[in-house]
Amino acid sequence: MGGSEFAARFEAACQAQWLQLFVLPPCSPKLNGHVERASRTHAEEFYEVTPGALSIAQLNQQLQAWERIRNPVRPHQAQGYLTPKQFLAQSLTSSKGS
Repeated sequence: MGGSEFAARFEAACQAQWLQLFVLPPCSPKLNGHVERASRTHAEEFYEVTPGALSIAQLNQQLQAWERIRNPVRPHQAQGYLTPKQFLAQSLTSSKGS
């Protein structure tokens, strides 16, 4: 459930990078709305329109190609119609001025 087969490896990788891990309870979309929204976007704009008979390697290639469009090209309403790349650059610039 929820990728639990990878939990130990993921926790070890977080510890190796000194990252604090917060595990949310199952069925708690109110606690991780950003992740839920990103998952919905991936489902609607990639997985639901991508042919299902692909190998993992082919699927990964197509997903990476879609991400290259989604992040620097596709504007996002929640980010003031900036692309994620533009939003990040703007955030980094404004945090340096603080």
